[in-house]
Amino acid sequence: MYFCLSVCVRPSVLLSVCLLVSVRPVCTSARLPATQIRNTHPECSIVLHLLEKEGECKLQMRNTKALSLSTPNNTTGCLVEWDGVSCWPAALNGESLSVSCPLLLLKPDSPPALITRNCTPQGWSKPSLPYYKACYFEDSSEEEEETGDKQNYFATVKIIYTVGYGVSLASLFIAILVFCIFRKLLCIRTSIHLNLFSTFILRGLAVFVKDAVLFADESMDHCTVSTVTCKAAVTFFQYCVLANFFWLLVEGLYLQTLLVFTFAQKRKLFWLYAGIGWGTPSVTIIIWTLLKSQFDNEGCWDNLDSALWWIIKTPILLSVFINFVVFVNISRIIIQKTKATDQNGSEGLQVYRRLARSTLLLIPLFGVHYVVFALLPEHVGVGARLSLELVLGSFQGFIVALLYCFLNGEVQNEIRKAMKGCRSQTENNVFNLATQDYVA
Repeated sequence: MYFCLSVCVRPSVLLSVCLLVSVRPVCTSARLPATQIRNTHPECSIVLHLLEKEGECKLQMRNTKALSLSTPNNTTGCLVEWDGVSCWPAALNGESLSVSCPLLLLKPDSPPALITRNCTPQGWSKPSLPYYKACYFEDSSEEEEETGDKQNYFATVKIIYTVGYGVSLASLFIAILVFCIFRKLLCIRTSIHLNLFSTFILRGLAVFVKDAVLFADESMDHCTVSTVTCKAAVTFFQYCVLANFFWLLVEGLYLQTLLVFTFAQKRKLFWLYAGIGWGTPSVTIIIWTLLKSQFDNEGCWDNLDSALWWIIKTPILLSVFINFVVFVNISRIIIQKTKATDQNGSEGLQVYRRLARSTLLLIPLFGVHYVVFALLPEHVGVGARLSLELVLGSFQGFIVALLYCFLNGEVQNEIRKAMKGCRSQTENNVFNLATQDYVA
């Protein structure tokens, strides 16, 4: 049984360092170079330190084994051993060795304590002092309470955005089904809506896939994991996010086209918009994937501090700010058009109501709320960012489906017609059955 250090990194920001008693060295499964761990997860400096020390210890093991083979009469009783935290050099039977707590684990202002082990004929003895005592790493009650609050907060956020994406997926599937059933509703505008709905569905599915691959197994070492599966999950997620932003941009551009150009060739524009919505994310993600695999193939490709991250972030920022400009311009056009139809002062209130209604439609549609954190670093305002982007963003698909399908007047009229048709057909069938009985 060894006393080992386990570093557990939770999604994005939660880092808890736990000194645990384990039956195996948990850090021996690392496969990434130390410099890659530093770049991917800067908070994993402890794991980085242990990996470096483990490599040095394994080198000593090989040298000691080679020496023992070359000198058969070697009287060494205990070979070099790595216990997950410290490297114990070779020793003679009856000899005692001591090591101190690694500086990275030593709590500030704590006196250093020595950990001693004896070399016996049966091998190394148990440590005289556990690492969690030698390093004085017990958290105070305030620190434990703060860590517990953070864990509860992030767990609550995850539950909320899981429910949000679930509700959004269900409502979007129903909305797509409605448009497919009532084919009279299909036109360029609804086709753009359907593509937008599809990107929200893909984005929700990508979130669930990424959570299942990266965070379902709580024993996974996020400091060193680097698999094809996790890279594919992150790549798929990034593509879905890009497609979602660019179809939001297409919605804004198309609405502005309708307001500015009355006689536009809409079908040709649709293929242009399809190229923007699906083509631009595809080209971007292919370039990013090739560069990551060649020059930055580390971790699960979730390093937001990498320079290659700007290949994805720049198009997103451009789409967000272009959409923001379009949003402002459309709002200006709406005000002008509503004022032009305002014949008297009594309609002033209706102008503001229509403007407020239109703005309410545009905000979730164009993703303008993302402008708030567009240029801020990823580590700034983590709590507010999570609440705004994850919680509000998870329900965005539901809001779009609600506003552009379930509350759409055309959709409601078609549903009413279908219900009236079914009702009249049922009444006719009952009447025919009654007539047949009477004639019989």
